[in-house]
Amino acid sequence: MDLQFTTEELAFRDEVRGFLKDKLPEDLSHKVKNGLQLSKQDMERWHAILNERGWLANHWPEQHGGPGWSAVQKFIFEHECALAGTPRIVPFGLSMLGPVLIKYGNEVQKAHWLPRILNGADWWCQGYSEPGSGSDLASVKTSAVRDGDHYIVNGQKTWTTLGQHANMIFCLVRTNREAKAQQGISFLLVDMNSPGVEVRPIITLDGEHEVNEVFFTDVRVPVENLVGEENKGWTYAKYLLTYERTNIAGVGFSVAGLEKLKAVAGRMLRNGKPLTQDPLFAARLAKVEIDLENMKTTNLRVIAAVAGGGVPGAESSMLKIRGTEIRQEILSLVRRAMGPYAAPFIEEALQAGYDQPAIGDAAAATAAAAYFNYRKLSIFGGSNEIQKNIISKMILGL
Repeated sequence: MDLQFTTEELAFRDEVRGFLKDKLPEDLSHKVKNGLQLSKQDMERWHAILNERGWLANHWPEQHGGPGWSAVQKFIFEHECALAGTPRIVPFGLSMLGPVLIKYGNEVQKAHWLPRILNGADWWCQGYSEPGSGSDLASVKTSAVRDGDHYIVNGQKTWTTLGQHANMIFCLVRTNREAKAQQGISFLLVDMNSPGVEVRPIITLDGEHEVNEVFFTDVRVPVENLVGEENKGWTYAKYLLTYERTNIAGVGFSVAGLEKLKAVAGRMLRNGKPLTQDPLFAARLAKVEIDLENMKTTNLRVIAAVAGGGVPGAESSMLKIRGTEIRQEILSLVRRAMGPYAAPFIEEALQAGYDQPAIGDAAAATAAAAYFNYRKLSIFGGSNEIQKNIISKMILGL
C-alpha cells in the first residue's frame, strides 16, 4: 500500500479542512477539545450539518446516501475531524444498524429506516448486553414470542449507551429456547415508546448519565420489524460487531489525544524541565506515538479491504485491542502529567459555562474523569480478552 497521499487526496484534505473551518460551530469544538459534556442537541447539530453536506454516512454505498468515498478519503476525513474537535457521531444507527440493514434488511426496511437514520428522525441505541450476557453474548435471555403479527418481548438489557435519548433500539432476542444458543437468536427493531419499555439510568463515576438499563414487559413488536430471518440473528450480530469494533479503535480520537498529550507534556515541568525532556515520560510518549502510527496503517488496510467488497473480520479485533490500549495509555499519560492536580474532582468543571479558577493546569479538571471513564474501552464491544480468543481461532487456527 502506498502511504503517500496523491494530489487528488491532498486536494480532498484541503476541502475537508475548509468545510470544518466554515461549518464546525466554535462552541462545539471548544467542548470537545476541553473534554466537556455534550448535550443531545450538540450531537444532533453536528449530525445535521454533516447530513446537509452529504458527508454523514461516509461508509454507506452511494445508492443509500453515502458520498462514494475511497478508504483513504474516509481516513482523511476522520483524521481531520478529530484534529478539529468535532463531536463524535452517535454510531448506533449510522455505523452499526445501517450496514446491517443494507446487507440483510428487506427493501421496505431499507426504504423506511435508512433515510430516518440520515435525517435524525430516529435516535437508535443498542440492545445487546444483559446482566448475565456481556462477553458471552450468545447467552442472551430476553425473549420474543410470536403472537400473530407481533412478537411479545420480555427481558432486560444493560449498559445501553445514550438510551435515555433514543426512540428506537435494535435488540438481540431469543426466539427459540430449544435450539443451540447461537441458533435461537433473532434481530429485532423495537420502538422505545412502546408500552412496557422502561429506561432506568446508570450514573457513572464522573457523575454523568451515559448508560442505562432497559426493561421490556410484554412489549408488542410488529413482525415486520424482524431483520432477516427468525433465529438467524447471531449472523447479523457478528456482522454488526465487526463494524463496532473497528469504530471503537478510534484512530482519529487517538491522534487528537496525542496532540493534546504533547502540548500538556510540553508545558508541565519536572525538576524545572518540560516532561518531554524527562527520560521515562518521553520514552512512554514515544512508544505510544509509534504504536499509533502502526495502527493507522493497519486501519487503512482494513478499511481498504471493506471498500473492495470485503468484510472486516478478525482484523477488527486487532484494531479494537490496539486502539483501546493506545487511547487508554494516552489518557493515562495525561493524568500522570497532571500529578496531584488530577486528584481534585469538580463535576461542574465538565460542563460548559463553568467559570471558576482552574486547579493546576487547564487540562487537570478532566484528566482523572477521562482516565477512569475510558477504562471501559477495553471491555465494551467484546472485551479485549475475547478479541484475543477470536484472533487465535480465526487467524492462528488455534
